[in-house]
Amino acid sequence: MNKDTVDPFFKDTVLGHPAGLFVLFFTEMWERFSYYGMRALLVLFLTSSIAKGGWAWSVEEAMGLYGSYTMTVYFTPVIGGFIADRYLGYRWAVILGAIIMTCGHAAMAVETPFFLYVGIGCLIVGNGLFKPNMTSIISNAYESHPEKKDGAYSLFYMGVNAGAFLGIMLCGYIGEKISWSWGFGLAGIFMFFGMLQFYYTQNIFGTIGLKPTAASKQASKDKASKENVPGYIIRDRIIAVLIFSVFTIFFWAAFEQAGGSMTIFAEKFTQRELFGSSASIFKITDAVLTIGPLLIITYVLLKLFSKTIKEFTAGNLILSLSFIIIWGIVLWKVGREYYATETEVPATWFGILNSLFIVVFAPFFSKWWESKYNISGPMKFGLGLALLGLGFGFLAYGSIGINTDSVVRVSMFWLIAAYLLHTLGELCISPVGLSYVSKLVPATWIGIMFGVYYLFIGMGNKLAGSMGGMIESITAQYSLTTFFLIFTVVPIGAGILMLILSPLMKKLMHGVK
Repeated sequence: MNKDTVDPFFKDTVLGHPAGLFVLFFTEMWERFSYYGMRALLVLFLTSSIAKGGWAWSVEEAMGLYGSYTMTVYFTPVIGGFIADRYLGYRWAVILGAIIMTCGHAAMAVETPFFLYVGIGCLIVGNGLFKPNMTSIISNAYESHPEKKDGAYSLFYMGVNAGAFLGIMLCGYIGEKISWSWGFGLAGIFMFFGMLQFYYTQNIFGTIGLKPTAASKQASKDKASKENVPGYIIRDRIIAVLIFSVFTIFFWAAFEQAGGSMTIFAEKFTQRELFGSSASIFKITDAVLTIGPLLIITYVLLKLFSKTIKEFTAGNLILSLSFIIIWGIVLWKVGREYYATETEVPATWFGILNSLFIVVFAPFFSKWWESKYNISGPMKFGLGLALLGLGFGFLAYGSIGINTDSVVRVSMFWLIAAYLLHTLGELCISPVGLSYVSKLVPATWIGIMFGVYYLFIGMGNKLAGSMGGMIESITAQYSLTTFFLIFTVVPIGAGILMLILSPLMKKLMHGVK
């Protein structure tokens, strides 16, 4: 009998993939809503003046905390993956992680130093349980369908960025325009909704992700032994994973400037005050950009409802409630901005461009990876790094002549172009990297190796914070263009190196495509 007829995960399909993938899609969407919503506010809140409700930290101090936080949230998945593999199972690890992160966001909303660090601590621990085990569920679900993994991870990544889009847009807007506390608190509310939706719909995964038992552990060992993959091939493939992981450091060290130096560039050096027809055009554009993607995501939601509403009523009702609230906040925001007498683009607004472009382009990349024009993993990594560097090239050119004493504010075009190229680069690396880890690593090591992969991403995030904190000193000594040129040259150089290593990588992968 065909697996699709017996596996509950593949019983019903939405947009060509199992309905269960979209349960994960929406769970991850709300988690990313909370993560990126908080991330959009953190540096701005810490560096804003006391008069504006901030804490007046220096950029270097704020970026130091930002880098340490974004690094550590990628370190704890090693432990979370191990705990899930050995004790909790993927599902309960996800649920427990979501609860802890909800508490973390609630603590940050208090806005005192003690609760800030308590909140960040909870987010780090919760993320360690949540993040690797969501991807592990997908890996296990698509185990018999490896040819569809790249497409599945790309669609899943669309959910990641749908959440990031909504989180940055709404938490960022409310934090900057209304209250930092409300911005931080909103992130926690939707994290809680995501947890409830997952909890009440988890049976759609069949036996995938359940708490491991002695029998299931033995079955996994038996399964691994039946794979008949020679030991030297396993060691070679793990080496390939480690090489991919090293190159992700270069990518994330540059890409994560979005939450730091690029936000500072938007706040201090980008023309954000609009008047007359420009203000009207922006209001219309912002309304379209706000409502359009939400319509697309709502369409996906309705498609999921048509397949799962009868069997998983509670989970669907919770998901419906969360979207009703989101639509209410979005319409309030659009109406408030439409009737505003002054128009100033929030510095956090530019962060939504990455997520917007992901939502738009992810389906095309998913189809590309499943077509006859698909390219190898190393070539995808090389292309992604080159596109990332090119995006910083636009910022380097746009910031010519700017130093620490400049009062010059440049066109928004340079940031928009940079975010577009960064997004295209991200689609070549981030979801593809997850897919290759799942295909190259033995089944019994999946959770731990996802954690190891996230370790390297964490290193890149820490470098992003450390290097981003040098924006003022490099700009003072040289220029802002020099600062952005560093992030232009290094990723392009790394991309070229990956292309050179492509033949070696293919050998190490031993037929995995």
